[in-house]
Amino acid sequence: MDKLTFDLGDTFFSSADRFPKQPGQVGSVVTTLIWNAAEFAGIILIILLVIGGFLMISGGGQGNPQKVGQGRQAVTAAAAGFIVIFTAYWIVQIIEVLTGIAIL
Repeated sequence: MDKLTFDLGDTFFSSADRFPKQPGQVGSVVTTLIWNAAEFAGIILIILLVIGGFLMISGGGQGNPQKVGQGRQAVTAAAAGFIVIFTAYWIVQIIEVLTGIAIL
């Protein structure tokens, strides 16, 4: 238990230098926010998959088709969200290759 506290700036923005000091540095903050949003979306994906799986298993064991449907809906929503995020990331990567401009 060496460290019970942490620096929010270092945790989410890697260093204090990530905050814009000049107008041209806003891109680094946007990039950092996008990466953090992607990590947050991954955490939500895992939570929805676990909850959906639990609902499907518990509903199937009880013979409750409504719970199974809710679980299937949660898993489907998690998978659709993952596909949207994954596709958006790769579209940005393709645009970077085609234009030669580093976006992320």
